[in-house]
Amino acid sequence: MTRSEENTEVIISQSNNTTNLVSSNDSDIDKNQSKNNKGSSTQLQLLHLAKQFALDGALRANDKQMPIEDRARKRERLAHLRKQQNMEVIIQKTLAYCSQSDVVNRTDQDWFNSYITLAENVSNNTMQDLWAKILAGEIYQPGTYSLKALQVFRNMSMGDAKLLGKACSLAVKDQSRTNIRLLSGCYLKPGLLNMFDKARQKNINLSQFGLNYSDLLSLAENHLIFIQESETNILSKSELLNFTYNGQSFVMAANKNNCILRFYKFTPIGVELSQLINDKPDATFNTFLRQQLSHHFSIT
Repeated sequence: MTRSEENTEVIISQSNNTTNLVSSNDSDIDKNQSKNNKGSSTQLQLLHLAKQFALDGALRANDKQMPIEDRARKRERLAHLRKQQNMEVIIQKTLAYCSQSDVVNRTDQDWFNSYITLAENVSNNTMQDLWAKILAGEIYQPGTYSLKALQVFRNMSMGDAKLLGKACSLAVKDQSRTNIRLLSGCYLKPGLLNMFDKARQKNINLSQFGLNYSDLLSLAENHLIFIQESETNILSKSELLNFTYNGQSFVMAANKNNCILRFYKFTPIGVELSQLINDKPDATFNTFLRQQLSHHFSIT
């Protein structure tokens, strides 16, 4: 280790579950540089990021710069420390979601190793909570989360996660809870007696509840829903459909023959990741949903 590395003390600090890795000589950036940057928010943000990731070496005065080889080693060391700290925080959070009851099956070590690789760069507090839920769910029931689902989730931003939460708050599930749908409308198959009936087709406008078509496209790009709208089989009069809406069960019975329900379907990955979202029913949407469906279905 060189003298310049010996004089660089790495300090790990944690505030509000957010890991900060800083160096004791990070405050030595050229004072004139800082003075010139005063009042420039974008430049100050860049300086802050550069210091956190040990990329500020060239911004220092020449006589205070470490050799570039030492700076590279320092950045690599800080990256390892950051990953270690992130995983330790996630493990701490996971423990809070685990019970003391016995489980029969053991978590696959290869799965856990891949999980670490995908989660170790996550430092956002909210996203760490979700990764902790994934680990706790997999330990409780191995096979709950596939590696494909983890890879998709790793590439999701906080905005993507919130969008998934919004979709789940408007979705219905079948009794098996493996088929999740965003209902988009219902209609009667056109015939001579109803061709000009204005009530023959009823749409469920998801956009007025915060989920517009561009949001659906984003969900599809993240492999969470199928963007192609689907339909049920043609339903006969009194044929039943059983659903739950965020924990609330309801049964739909077709009022006439030839009723059809339209919906967007969650992908298998979307179904897996939806387990991270707690039930959060929207009372206004629930009322609207029932009103629109009641034109062709009796709901109990």
